[in-house]
Amino acid sequence: MVTLRDVAQALGISHTTVSNAYNRPGKLSDQLRQRILDTAAGMGYQGPDPLAAGLVRGQSGALGVLFDEDLAYALTDPAALLFLRGVAGRSAAQGLTLLPGPHLADTVRTAIVDGFIVYSVTADHPGFLAARRRNLPLVVVDEPVPAGDDWPYLGVDDRGGAEQAARHLLDLGHRRIAVLVDRLTPGDHRGPVSSDRLRATTYQVARERLAGYLAPLGTPPAIWECGGGTPEHAVPAARALLAAAPAKRVTAILAMTDELARGVLMAAAAVGVAVPDDLSVIGFDDVPEANRTDPPLTTVHQPLADKGRLAVEVLTGSHPAPPQRLPTRLITRATTAPPPD
Repeated sequence: MVTLRDVAQALGISHTTVSNAYNRPGKLSDQLRQRILDTAAGMGYQGPDPLAAGLVRGQSGALGVLFDEDLAYALTDPAALLFLRGVAGRSAAQGLTLLPGPHLADTVRTAIVDGFIVYSVTADHPGFLAARRRNLPLVVVDEPVPAGDDWPYLGVDDRGGAEQAARHLLDLGHRRIAVLVDRLTPGDHRGPVSSDRLRATTYQVARERLAGYLAPLGTPPAIWECGGGTPEHAVPAARALLAAAPAKRVTAILAMTDELARGVLMAAAAVGVAVPDDLSVIGFDDVPEANRTDPPLTTVHQPLADKGRLAVEVLTGSHPAPPQRLPTRLITRATTAPPPD
């Protein structure tokens, strides 16, 4: 195998000069650097090992993105994809190392990255705790929310967006309203949410959105935990809520994500409940699919791609002080209308 020292010997120069051609080109004239690269290519030398070069510079050229779900979630969930697209667009000159799942402490301890973007995990997540111990640049997106200035944080106005959605339904005349949440705590707990279960909520985004829904609704509406965030997770809950006689059935469902709202639309179509004539539905996120449902989904918009771009800017120091919470707003489409007579 041809080495850097072989190239240096062939050219009669120091190995440091050859290394500079790859790692510190500004130290060489254009002519000398090109002569080194041409000679190296002719000898079959492809350049220094990237890992070794990164260790020398104290940089890896990659950012670690840590999240709680498995890799399939990151590659298929529309909201996660938009966020990652924003991250990738802002860090085009760097690589991304995806660190998925709840059991990540060992992986995070050895990950070759320059910093961490922590995307929506609990405060006691093993990967998050391991990342903090690395003393690398770190920014948290969505949760955990710091008590003070413990770590840089970037989120959205979840509570305000949820309150807009609930008030929209009340203004239309709805009173029998249900809420679907993906998870209140880690795990796949499913079913109606008791007051004890509600108090046990550990996911801060869920807590904020629930607080927003309940602020204008007063007495707690029917709340159902789906055990996950795909449309399929929402179908059993929606079917149960729509099984009541029309006079007692809910007339509106607030879904905590657009994916859950899509599941409600699927379930309603399957049992012959018309949206929005018999049932109004509101999602949260405003992913591209929300405008392609039948009918198009009323939802709360949050700037997912912008959140990804800002996370990189905070991490790299190019945007040191963004607002901690970005604004949300209700997008009214065709899945909301006054309740049936």
